Amino acid sequence: MVGIRRTKRRDGALHPRVRGWYVDWTGKRKWFSGTHDEEGTLAMARRLEDDHRQIRLGYRPPPKASDKPRRFTDVVQEYLAWGQAQGGRGGKAWSNIHAAKRQRHLTWWQERLLLQSLSDLDGCLPAVEAALRNLHSDGRTGKTVQNYAEALAAFCDWCVERGYLDDDPLKRLKAYDTTPKAKRRALSLDEVRRLLRACDPARRLLYEVALVTGLRVNELRHLTPGHLDVASHGLRLDAAWTKNRKSDFQPLPTKLVERLVKSSTGKTKAAPLLSMDAHPERTLGKDLKRVGIPKETPEGKVDFAALRTTFATLVVESGANVKEAQTLMRHSTPQLTMNTYARTRADRLHGVAEAVQEMVNGKLACATGVQRKDRARRPDAATTRTRRHLRRMKSGVGEGTRTPNPVSHSHVL
Repeated sequence: MVGIRRTKRRDGALHPRVRGWYVDWTGKRKWFSGTHDEEGTLAMARRLEDDHRQIRLGYRPPPKASDKPRRFTDVVQEYLAWGQAQGGRGGKAWSNIHAAKRQRHLTWWQERLLLQSLSDLDGCLPAVEAALRNLHSDGRTGKTVQNYAEALAAFCDWCVERGYLDDDPLKRLKAYDTTPKAKRRALSLDEVRRLLRACDPARRLLYEVALVTGLRVNELRHLTPGHLDVASHGLRLDAAWTKNRKSDFQPLPTKLVERLVKSSTGKTKAAPLLSMDAHPERTLGKDLKRVGIPKETPEGKVDFAALRTTFATLVVESGANVKEAQTLMRHSTPQLTMNTYARTRADRLHGVAEAVQEMVNGKLACATGVQRKDRARRPDAATTRTRRHLRRMKSGVGEGTRTPNPVSHSHVL
């Protein structure tokens, strides 16, 4: 069954286009905007109904959600809106930094691949691989190239889940090696003290908090006096701006808490707790140069993130066990703490080697259990203990209410 209908505008005049309807393959009536001619609109309705009749009879496959034409920019805006509402871990929103990166990367892909509609992504794997190779040949690190690839791959996965794409066009895309080219090193205690002595009080407080908490730059920037827990001696971290998107507690030394309270006197609870400029990385570089601490050594480079590496190393050197170090670093696995952040120092390794040599070449004391076992094997050991025991029994001490017969032991004594 098909039909047509004339509709009126708000002013009462007839609409120039005729509306038509037909019964689709599911048995539902569907309306559409036809032409200005009634006969032409009726012909369109008959043609659409015939197509759906063939689908209902099995001569044609049913239509898919991906068959609907969609503009690439419209779908990207929907994806970004979803991410800023619930796209993060645990259904939380993306951070502002992550959302900005995703938008920038997807805009780059749209311009690079000349994407007009979402269907242009079909068969785009060769073009995507070529674009990533160009990025890599231009000197971008493997981590940066992988970030570009992950942005488009995550977008395609999201489209497949919602039926906007029939299949993931990037499911065979291989990952790039994200191993850092430059390794960060941990500052020595002497370098830490030199750095803190050379700074003004505001920057000293910033560096000190970073060194004893391991907080990242963005996390330090979000700290306010309201996050300072004086009673528990620490900082309350919000899930909205932590990297793992979880609320947490970071302990602080008592004296540092007192200094933070003193520095925040007169500030509102929403004011920044620490004084930070727009580029703390550059400021740290200037401070390192002033005190003669090299930024590049054979052990690695020193940047603001290296303060977190220094914190992890000092935690391990202080004697904390693996679980305590993982908790303080707020890592999901102990491997991330021990293998990625914590560092070994050459002087400490030499000290361990010296200690092992002393153990090998020096006189090793026998274990207590071995000495006791050896005494037990001597024939006079049991006799000596027996005589001592009997003397205590004869004197009436050490055996409670038991009273031995002095006659029975007289031949022994």
